[in-house]
Amino acid sequence: MVLTRIDSSRNARRFYRMEIVPGLFGGWGLVREWGRLGRGGQVRTDWFASEADAKDARFKLHMAKAKRGYE
Repeated sequence: MVLTRIDSSRNARRFYRMEIVPGLFGGWGLVREWGRLGRGGQVRTDWFASEADAKDARFKLHMAKAKRGYE
């Protein structure tokens, strides 16, 4: 899932990417990458015991980003 926020008046062109991936030892990871469009961003992986937990975390982040103007 890729979210973007473009605000020309503030020269803000941002992206936020989320992906759920299986772990090597049975867990599930929520990989998040964020930064300025057209550039490499920062990456963080949060680990969860189940895929459902990872999906719940992704949904919560999606809603938080939507409140901040990401589409």
